[in-house]
Amino acid sequence: VQLQASGGGLVQPGDSLRLSCAASGGTFSNYVMGWFRQAPGKEREFVAALTWNSVRIQYAGSVKGRFTISRDNAKNTVYLQTNSLKPEDTAVYFCAAKIGVIDATYATYKYWGQGTLVTVSS
Repeated sequence: VQLQASGGGLVQPGDSLRLSCAASGGTFSNYVMGWFRQAPGKEREFVAALTWNSVRIQYAGSVKGRFTISRDNAKNTVYLQTNSLKPEDTAVYFCAAKIGVIDATYATYKYWGQGTLVTVSS
């Protein structure tokens, strides 16, 4: 499956962005979908993930209550609504896909998009 992330940009603290990740070349509903991010000089970290039917959802503690992950299987797209953005949310955001159980470990995700840059700055 190929993944294409979009929606990043430069915003001010407190603003919102909706990131999208369009999938192609596979059966989208087979996959657990996740979002990860990587800030300059830091390791890639888990942000959120959800199962094919959105029944199970996980968030990193740093984004819980501010970010919302969702998916539209009819559109082969997963979204990340980011609210109340902070400068520490600045990173390249990647979408990823895996078969199997939901988890926060990036090494278990087989398919990755190219990333979209989110910069939060005043």
